[in-house]
Amino acid sequence: MNSENIIVKDLQELYASIGLPTDTIDVTSGFTVHFLQDTFKNLPYKSTPFRPNYFSFLFIENAYGKYTIDDKVFEVSPKTVYFTNPGNYRIFEWKKITDVCLITFDEAYLKEHVHADVYNHFSFLLTETVEPRTLSVQQFNHIKELYKLIHKEYLSGSPFKNEIIGGLTVVLLLKIKEYFFQEYNPIYEGNRSSQIVKTFKRNLESHFRDLVNGKTEQQLRVQDYADMQFLHVNYLSTVISNKTGKSISTWISEKTITEAKVMLQNPKLTVKEIANRLGFLESSHFSNYFKKHTSQSPAKYRKS
Repeated sequence: MNSENIIVKDLQELYASIGLPTDTIDVTSGFTVHFLQDTFKNLPYKSTPFRPNYFSFLFIENAYGKYTIDDKVFEVSPKTVYFTNPGNYRIFEWKKITDVCLITFDEAYLKEHVHADVYNHFSFLLTETVEPRTLSVQQFNHIKELYKLIHKEYLSGSPFKNEIIGGLTVVLLLKIKEYFFQEYNPIYEGNRSSQIVKTFKRNLESHFRDLVNGKTEQQLRVQDYADMQFLHVNYLSTVISNKTGKSISTWISEKTITEAKVMLQNPKLTVKEIANRLGFLESSHFSNYFKKHTSQSPAKYRKS
């Protein structure tokens, strides 16, 4: 298997796959927090390439190394904060670790314990590649107080542990938003620099080109587009919706109608042939679909 395509669902799976201890990591809730100096005893250390299916924040009080996210390489230095989200190809390399805290969580944890509409409140979580941010000593100390409280609660046996950690995580995300992301606009990123959006649009265009040219007769599902980018289907759907203002289903239906209209202008193609080229098993299904989205039947549109 191509190492770039290895996906790990959580931190425990990652550490187990690369031979690191996992005894201090409990992924039951979908949330983890631990200090890397307790894990990485033999330095320098360079990980194998991987694609995590979770979010992570790395709070570096004192450490040195490198972090590769997709095609970008960043130097690790003291008083910096790293943020990464699901799907990025990455490698981490540590030369020295004195004090580093790593927090990870999945989307289910965010929606259950932070906010059901978490991306509306913290849209920066959809940022695809974030350069490490260096904080002032005062700012970093504020963040440190929070992640130490979170770590203390993570180790507790409180029956309200997840609720307390969720509340503290809200405060942590608000401070990060205050320091880094007050002006973040997911729609702007979607229009300008979102690699996930760009890749989705390219895959959509390529697939419909194959449909129209008769190279395939199968319509792709949302899950198929997610698989192409090694992303969870819910995450891809959220990114596309938030960064383009349209759902994946809307993108697919609009593209289907656009291509249908183009082909209907060609008198040599029957409605049945057009339906087949667009992946419809029955021409009646295509006619109903077209009328639903245009208020006209294919035949009526062709005459207009």
